[in-house]
Amino acid sequence: MDDESAGPNFMSTQRLFVAIDYPDEIAERLAALDPHYRGLIFSPPAQMHLTLAFFAAVEKSTAAALEEKLAAISFRSFFLPVAGLGVFSRKGMPQILWIGVGHAHPHLFQLHKRVSEAALACHLPIEERAWTPHFTIARARGISKALVDLFLKKHRDYDAGLVRIASFTLYESKLTAGGAIHREVRIIRADDSS
Repeated sequence: MDDESAGPNFMSTQRLFVAIDYPDEIAERLAALDPHYRGLIFSPPAQMHLTLAFFAAVEKSTAAALEEKLAAISFRSFFLPVAGLGVFSRKGMPQILWIGVGHAHPHLFQLHKRVSEAALACHLPIEERAWTPHFTIARARGISKALVDLFLKKHRDYDAGLVRIASFTLYESKLTAGGAIHREVRIIRADDSS
């Protein structure tokens, strides 16, 4: 949808997402996997994250309410395994290169549920399809499936180890000609005091 068809309030809305970030050393290790294939664009380490929710157009007043609801979420820190490279494809063509976080981790799914509940309380739509938690590490643009398969085969046993999850972040994302620019709006930290 182009800007004109989005209606008069398009410019007064924000693109927001809620995400868990990698520790810097793991993001840098993952960025170092970049084989420099034409058409496989690795994310800068600072932009590698696990998305809990994404909202394409949020009014400023709703954004403030969402920030308040997210800040009220109480959770304890937990550990996630970061291992297993994979790809999401569309019509047989690779789109997203990702690394997984294990299977059905209860603390992660509970956090996702609470973020979804905060969004619903602010009358924001949430994704209806099943959630597949992952860290996006690269985007594919016109690269052959065979080349991506070769990369995945070479790194099939890649394991970044356990990562302690002690916060999540509400971000604003602005689209520019050079790609998306993410700005931290609010970091919500785990409550490990008791």
